[in-house]
Amino acid sequence: MNFSKQIKRLPRAFDAEIASDLMSSVSFASGEVQKLLLGVGASSPYLRGLMLKEHAWLPTALEDPSQALSLVYEQLGNDAAETLGPSLRQAKRRVALMTALADVAGVWSLEEVTGELTKFADLATQLALQAMVGKEISRGKLPGATEADITTAGGLVALAMGKMGAFELNYSSDIDLICVFDETRYERTDFQDARASLVRATRRAMGLISDITGEGYVFRTDLRLRPDPAVTPVCLAMEAAERYYESLGRTWERAAYIKARPAAGDIAAGGRFLETLRPFVWRKHLDFAAIHEAHDMRLRIREHKGLGRKRDLAGHNMKLGRGGIREIEFFTQTRQLIAGGRDPDLRVNGTVPALAKLAEKGWVEPDIAQKLTDHYRAHREVEHRIQMVNDAQTHDLPKTEEGLERIACLMGQDLEALKAEWRDRIEEVHALTEDFFAPDMIAAEPVKQSYKFDEDIIDRWKTYPALRSSRAIEIFDRLKPELLHRLSEAAKPSEALIALDGFLSGLPSGVQVFSLFEANLQLVDLLVDILGTSPVLARYLSRNSSVLDGVLGGAFFADWPDLQILRTELKSRLFADDDYERRLDAARRWMKEYHFRIGVHHLRGLISATQAGRQYADLAEVLLVELWPVVEQQFALKHGPMPGRGAMVLGMGSLGAQRLNATSDLDLIVIYDADGVDFSDGRRPLASRAYYARLTQALVTAMTAPMAEGRLYEVDMRLRPSGTQGPVATSITSFKDYQKNQAWTWEHLALTRARPVAGTPDLMDDIEIFRQELIARPSAEDKLRQDVAEMRIKIADSKSPEGVWDAKIGAGRLQDIELTAQAAVLLAGGKTRDVAESLKKGVSLGWISEAECKTLTQTYDLHRTLQVATRLLGEKALDPDTIGAGGVAFMLRETEAASFEALEARLNEAALQAGAIIETVLSRPVKTIKGEAHG
Repeated sequence: MNFSKQIKRLPRAFDAEIASDLMSSVSFASGEVQKLLLGVGASSPYLRGLMLKEHAWLPTALEDPSQALSLVYEQLGNDAAETLGPSLRQAKRRVALMTALADVAGVWSLEEVTGELTKFADLATQLALQAMVGKEISRGKLPGATEADITTAGGLVALAMGKMGAFELNYSSDIDLICVFDETRYERTDFQDARASLVRATRRAMGLISDITGEGYVFRTDLRLRPDPAVTPVCLAMEAAERYYESLGRTWERAAYIKARPAAGDIAAGGRFLETLRPFVWRKHLDFAAIHEAHDMRLRIREHKGLGRKRDLAGHNMKLGRGGIREIEFFTQTRQLIAGGRDPDLRVNGTVPALAKLAEKGWVEPDIAQKLTDHYRAHREVEHRIQMVNDAQTHDLPKTEEGLERIACLMGQDLEALKAEWRDRIEEVHALTEDFFAPDMIAAEPVKQSYKFDEDIIDRWKTYPALRSSRAIEIFDRLKPELLHRLSEAAKPSEALIALDGFLSGLPSGVQVFSLFEANLQLVDLLVDILGTSPVLARYLSRNSSVLDGVLGGAFFADWPDLQILRTELKSRLFADDDYERRLDAARRWMKEYHFRIGVHHLRGLISATQAGRQYADLAEVLLVELWPVVEQQFALKHGPMPGRGAMVLGMGSLGAQRLNATSDLDLIVIYDADGVDFSDGRRPLASRAYYARLTQALVTAMTAPMAEGRLYEVDMRLRPSGTQGPVATSITSFKDYQKNQAWTWEHLALTRARPVAGTPDLMDDIEIFRQELIARPSAEDKLRQDVAEMRIKIADSKSPEGVWDAKIGAGRLQDIELTAQAAVLLAGGKTRDVAESLKKGVSLGWISEAECKTLTQTYDLHRTLQVATRLLGEKALDPDTIGAGGVAFMLRETEAASFEALEARLNEAALQAGAIIETVLSRPVKTIKGEAHG
């Protein structure tokens, strides 16, 4: 690197006389390098002193600064503990001088400058810890430790926090460290001695770095970010620190750990420690309450420091003052806290990279991110020039014109132009960040309502769990006027209020949810839509309010993704954690978000009932596909991998036909092939039959168990061979034999909709081939028609429809038409699972007429739409008198009916026609209808 050719800007000499005096000291340089040295030396007393002290080293260093500093670091590594202090201080002078020259000249970027300063801080901390822990080991004070433990500092790690953690050290930074040690490296009986030894080593290492000697100091160190610093030692056991953060950790500590990284000592142990804190720092749900907590911190800092108000530039604090560096950092870190729990890509520790990632992910407008990035870099440059003058840890602009002119000289710019630029930057940063932390989103004065709500309902809200904390009440009181105003605009405000009451009563807590609404008022509109249309979806929302996170993710209202995208997304969620139960909870969170999304899309008319049914089925399939290997892996830890070829899951009923609704359970059959292997090979081997039976039970438990995040689905396995009397998992041999020789007609009918959904791929293929071959086998036509007719009679005797609004049970309704369609497939053969296509099979046989097929298909579609829509509105049969105005409008839109009276008449007529057609068809032999049969 040729330093002189890289110079992009030059400082002005603040004091011409001093510049003249320096000429002899910089005579080794010429051209722009000499101008740089004279300008820096004449403007900064501190840098002038460094230049004079390091005049012998400087000429060589300027040839290639990076190489020169690498040699400095290399020499430090060879120093003995006794000479380390002076060597570190000399190295600090050289690092400070060279980074200042490269910074002022524009040879290095801001990130290169702060990165070099941080790199040296890491090295200094590492060498100091090694030296002092080494002394403890040599004196026999660290139990069980040997020289081999010096490199990892006996399990002690210094976590770099703040700017050091983010590789953002400024020119005269102190370094914020939290020191913890891995207590598992020591016997329980040695814990007290080990802790005492490592506390001594920590104190001495910090003294080695921060004590001011005749050679100066290396870095000021600050250990006060550790838990409860007034009463805790300077070095804590990791287990004690974990307990503190789990029980007492505060939002500012969460924000601090965004930038944390292991910098020195036992880096691996530090990484493990930070991983244990991940749930503390990164909440699994969007955390909009962090906005208010961060805003409160900002206000406390302003009040304490007397900052924040608009003031003259003289004496303005570029870090903590109005529109300063801290505003940008708070803005960035708070956004990270909000969304970083859901999106690991946002967990970056640098301010500039974090802003870029937030913009990329849609959490910050790109132009705002770019503006704040530009202002951040400009503010940091000013901060560096302020600190370069006298190596003072200050962020205040000088209070005199002379002092301001000195800064302008170091920046090589005109002071008046700089003042105008500084004012503009400060005010724009303030405007951009203040709008985020304290936006004027909700009116301070109550909104006048056009509708008089029931005050008794509103009064009882204060007794609900969601409003038991003063913080929740404070946020809700700001939100309530706008919420009631929007409710008053609903079709039936009184019904919407009752639904809101149900929503609030079901909320276990309110701070997070109310903060979410307050920061995203578009969610209030969505909530009002749901409250006014689907109370059952509103109740679901109150129990699972975290699903609202997905609405803000950017893709909530996009088209439905394909199966591979869904699988990839779920897999990434599942394998973000090693714990089995946390994986199952992750699956539940993911499922609830997409389940809610389907419901909202259907409610708002973005998808039809048919599309909703397919999407619900996709959701269930993806969960089975991705959970199966998770369950299998967990089961194998104890009992070994699956013996033989493995197993597969056969989806039956609506899952097989890909027509689920919002409240569907899953009909499953598990089939395995032990392939002659009698036992599994694991710590606790099982006979193959028992292995697969228990593996199946583990899968069912994974799907149905009520956990912290609820359950996934109810599972019904009664369609397996021999029903509840048979084993929960069926061998492939038994399955095939049963279906060929023992199965009832209804079981073959059910098999027409069966679909392999998860498990061993080649076994899935085998079962599908067998299914198609079995269906293609000629059926005894008369017996089949008679069996279906008898089944209809048994169903009618055992189950009565719940009136005209029961879409499933009854003559001419869903179940009846499905039986007829399945019979057509058995008679004609074929692999279709679709009702309409199945009925066409009957047409091809001359068994069903084209007109009959059309009527049955239309009736089926009408009742299917009714069923899917009904399940979104409630869990029981539709009752037009209780679903409210929103529910009525939704149902009429879905069925394209003019009124409920018209819909009722249409349903009655359609079911009567379809029932009569089915009666006729079942009494009719195939090939009866001439001219419509094919082949």
